[in-house]
Amino acid sequence: MPTTATIGAMSSDRPDFYDLVAKNRRRTWLLMAAFFLLLALVGLAVSFALGGRIPGAIFAVVAALGVTFFSYWSGAKVALQATRAVPADPTEFAQLHNLVEAVSIAAAIPKPAVYIVHDPAPNAFATGRNPETASVAATTGLLEKLDRAELEGVMAHEIAHIRNGDIRVMTVAVATAGAIALIADVFFRIVYWNVLVGSSSRRRDDRNNGGANALILAATVLLVVLAPLAASLLRAAVSRSRESLADATAVELTRYPSGLRSALEKLDADVTVVQRTSHATSHLWIESPDDHENKRGGRWVNDLFSTHPPLSERINVLRSMEGLPPYLGS
Repeated sequence: MPTTATIGAMSSDRPDFYDLVAKNRRRTWLLMAAFFLLLALVGLAVSFALGGRIPGAIFAVVAALGVTFFSYWSGAKVALQATRAVPADPTEFAQLHNLVEAVSIAAAIPKPAVYIVHDPAPNAFATGRNPETASVAATTGLLEKLDRAELEGVMAHEIAHIRNGDIRVMTVAVATAGAIALIADVFFRIVYWNVLVGSSSRRRDDRNNGGANALILAATVLLVVLAPLAASLLRAAVSRSRESLADATAVELTRYPSGLRSALEKLDADVTVVQRTSHATSHLWIESPDDHENKRGGRWVNDLFSTHPPLSERINVLRSMEGLPPYLGS
């Protein structure tokens, strides 16, 4: 797994760099399988806890497969709708369209659809199943606060995600994480009404069945509580290495590390946070909105749950490519 500490070597060592890109693409299907298994385990646990047994188990597996399939085919649409992204008018946002087209040519991929998120916070993301169905989105704050070279660096980073094959699994994670959270919420409501405030006959039946039901219920509650946590950690593992690799790929595409480096410095100094987002989509953005909240919990919490390496680390790698002194932060 690549880290920001190794990007400098990666960008100068072409065979290793492309090996890492190929490895990330191979791991994409494994990670998608992990999302499916996570959904299936949650569904199975809920089914057995509620007495579904075999029919319920079959339904849980089928439902998990359906959610994964839906995530693959419709995750990009979900992400764009969740962030309230709208198509960028080619005339009003001509510079953005021109930069996206130029970087796409350098990356040898089709020009992705271009979207705008009306939000004052500077940020951007990419989504889609593959280069042919990809989209990039930028906030109005990003366009207002960055110059042309900086904006080109950010767009190169997002198009790098498309070329490297990152967007598929990152997009699937949006719908999967949301589905797990929804299942957990529904399960707790069912448990509350059917167990905590259930009929006296149900409580007598539970006592007659000994500790088996209590054990199943306790295990299920534990699993469903841990499932959203596991989904968050999996999203973090998915994104952290890919963000570092996208930075390196962006430099390869533009041959100008200063543009992306300066853009990240402005993002680090800016205190505004994207409002059109959620925890399910936070890993898509070039700067995760969740990082602002995680910092309040301490560095170890931020490192555990963040879907991105710290901006200061990414900036320092880019500064090292320019021979500049380390960035100390805002």
